[in-house]
Amino acid sequence: MPQPQIVGIIPARMESSRFPGKMLTDILGKSLIQRTYENACRSKFLDHVVVATDDPRIYAHLAQLGGEVVLTSADCQTGTDRVAEAARTYFPYSQIIVNIQGDEPCLDPQVIDRLIERMAQNKEYEMVTAAALIHDEERIDSPHVVKTLFDQNGRALYFSRNRLPFPYKREGKYYRHIGIYAYRSSLLGFLSRLSATPLQLTEDLEQLKVLESGYPIYVEVVDDQAIGVDTLQDLEVIKKFICKKKENIYSSQEA
Repeated sequence: MPQPQIVGIIPARMESSRFPGKMLTDILGKSLIQRTYENACRSKFLDHVVVATDDPRIYAHLAQLGGEVVLTSADCQTGTDRVAEAARTYFPYSQIIVNIQGDEPCLDPQVIDRLIERMAQNKEYEMVTAAALIHDEERIDSPHVVKTLFDQNGRALYFSRNRLPFPYKREGKYYRHIGIYAYRSSLLGFLSRLSATPLQLTEDLEQLKVLESGYPIYVEVVDDQAIGVDTLQDLEVIKKFICKKKENIYSSQEA
């Protein structure tokens, strides 16, 4: 059987400082992790999609649904560590690994495909992520919404929970960082062995470790306004988003 070359791995854990147990939280009849998994499976370019967890409850839940799920060590400190272990153990011959955050249930699968296409078109790129323009003023100042800056060539300059850039002389454009990464397998293995860095610990943003260690992250700007689930309040926003999306589908079918 041929080995998958492009693999989507969804790291999932039960512990969360802001929202414990959120992966199994019900969202209109489906769990958060089920929605994320099913969305990722709609990607055109992923050869394989799997959830990586250290929690037997998440494992049993996905297995019962017929989803692909693997167990990883409880010693994984970050999502990248969990994705790297799953890739190393179960997909050692993969070329590109896509790290899909388990709390992004409404991520458009086209975003996944855009990152994969970007990697295929630019052989020198080793890590690509995504960002979307923020239209809601309240989200700009929310510490739960990570902002990013990037240069004119699409290389990330910084990621922050704060307003970025600061409007000292004029208001700028603000981009939400979407929690998804595509890596070359060789870089992923190396990143998982890096020690934590000062800015990473200050902002509690793992991607800053990559920048602080001197490795570029390229940013693909996409049109995706779905949000992740960080708090209980986010659940209500997600439910409205899903309902609105269904209404639009039904309206299109009737037309």
